Amino acid sequence: MKLQQLRYLVEVAKQGLNVSEAAEKLHTSQPGISKQIRLLEDELGVQIFIRNGKRVVDITAPGREILRISERILMQSQNLKRIGEEFVQVENGSLTIATTHTQARYALPKVIQSFLQRYPKVRLSIKQGSPMQISEMVVDGSADLAIATEGIDHYPELAMLNCYDWNRCIIVPKAHPLTMLNRPLTIADIAAWPLITYDFAFTGRSKINRAFEEQNLTPNVVLTAIDSDVIKTYVELGLGIGILAGMAYEPERDTALTAIDAAHLFEASTTHIGMRKDAYLRGYAYDFIALFAPHLTRAVVQDALLCEGEEGYE
Repeated sequence: MKLQQLRYLVEVAKQGLNVSEAAEKLHTSQPGISKQIRLLEDELGVQIFIRNGKRVVDITAPGREILRISERILMQSQNLKRIGEEFVQVENGSLTIATTHTQARYALPKVIQSFLQRYPKVRLSIKQGSPMQISEMVVDGSADLAIATEGIDHYPELAMLNCYDWNRCIIVPKAHPLTMLNRPLTIADIAAWPLITYDFAFTGRSKINRAFEEQNLTPNVVLTAIDSDVIKTYVELGLGIGILAGMAYEPERDTALTAIDAAHLFEASTTHIGMRKDAYLRGYAYDFIALFAPHLTRAVVQDALLCEGEEGYE
């Protein structure tokens, strides 16, 4: 049995059982992958994939267990390399952060600046996507850490830690009628206007919907977006009022807009950081986490990984 065979196996599963795409990802040939997987099946004495002619169409029951163990073996082999790098190349390496636009644009810049000043030789990559997409990046090993408000808790492979709480504001064009109220803003006030806000999968959208439901009101959502800057752009054009993460409003830049605090109207959301329970984190990864959320010290993160990992293998 070879690690390369396990890599082929896992990549075929990752590519939706498409051997050609797996071969392209791994820079090898389709016949080579097929041959090695069949050799592995012969050695183990079980069929891993169900085939229809030359096409892989499904995974057998024992194949799913083999895949699960193969993924763990590959992760542990990567951890062995990282342990070696930890002691040989203390300040060299790479770190990939998967996150949403709002976190990348508004919460992370100062953290990244401080991190790169401390670790100039570390190759830092930022990948953006929906909460589900970025969680899957960490699950499949293409990212080290996921930072998001939603989604991470849906993946049992990931340990999740709370970073900070935040809430929302209403953004409107300058001199909008809502800026002239002599009382606190209400959900009914917001419901009277066309709304522009986040796509349902992003940034606590479920809590926005819940606030309207509790008042028996239906929001008139005319536009959704995954990008806070897009929401602000269309509010500036007068297409509606926006519900936005408070951190995404920048008075010095958003001079055509006014923000109205809405923390009293919506339940607070929590930004989380997620990592694989079986991952070995380099020292600089712990430092990155602490820069982003100072209460998440190395000891706190290691304790969480230890407890989560033990639960995962019961």
